[in-house]
Amino acid sequence: MMWQDLVFMLGSGLSIVFLAPTLRDASARVPLGTSLPSMGIGFVYGMTFFTLGMSFSAAGAVAAGTMWSLIALFRSPQGISIALLGRENLALFASDVQHWLARRRSDRSVADQYVSFESADIDRL
Repeated sequence: MMWQDLVFMLGSGLSIVFLAPTLRDASARVPLGTSLPSMGIGFVYGMTFFTLGMSFSAAGAVAAGTMWSLIALFRSPQGISIALLGRENLALFASDVQHWLARRRSDRSVADQYVSFESADIDRL
């Protein structure tokens, strides 16, 4: 076993210890915007560590990802449910993608997104 494998496993183990009170606290509310990315990172790190032959680190990262999954499931304000795939949410996502694509195709430069703040504007304040 490489010493790095042990260090990463211990780090993941500590994160699980620090996340356990959140999972046990029935009044805790963790937004999905926090828990879902952390869950995804844990699983991606787990897969990456596994491909590097660092099985202890992989197990620790997957365990941390699983802990974040449980937090997302039980401690998010709205909880994970099939409602996340509801028609309104998918329509909002599609609208956001269309808006993003339209901005990417625009002939405007990135600098045009920002408002210039000239000395004449300061006098009006």
